[in-house]
Formats: sequence, C-alpha cells, structure tokens
Amino acid sequence: MGLFGYFKEDTKASASVAKERLQILVKHERNQRNAPDYLPALQREVMAVVAKYVSIGDEDIMVQVENQDQMSVLEVNITLPN
Repeated sequence: MGLFGYFKEDTKASASVAKERLQILVKHERNQRNAPDYLPALQREVMAVVAKYVSIGDEDIMVQVENQDQMSVLEVNITLPN
C-alpha cells in the first residue's frame, strides 16, 4: 500500500498545480475581455518602436489597462535582452 500512497500524493500536488494554472488562465482571459479595443493596436505600435532599437519578440511585451478608483492605469512590461 505504500507504493499507492506515493502516487496518491503526487496526484494532489499535480492537481493543485493544475488548479493554479487554470486560475491564472481565467484571470488572463477576464482581463482580455475587459480590455479596450485599441489595446492590441497600441501593443503592436509600442513593439514596433522598441524593435527599432532592440531585437524583441511578440512574447517580450505585455500591455495591460487596469481600472482603479475612477482612473485607468496603463501598464507596459517589456523584457529586454541582456
């Protein structure tokens, strides 16, 4: 029975990891749904400007808009190469 217990513990760990990943995906989808229509175009334009000076990929830039206390906050995260 010790062998079955070993596999059972791994199932709980993988289930919690899967749950966390699902929560991240759901949060990302909700943020995408509430995002303004101009956000994808803004992301492409920012990426084009940065790409003039530094080589970056599509996955290296993230643009988000958050609504906080009657104001919107634009957040741009760019991962630059070393």
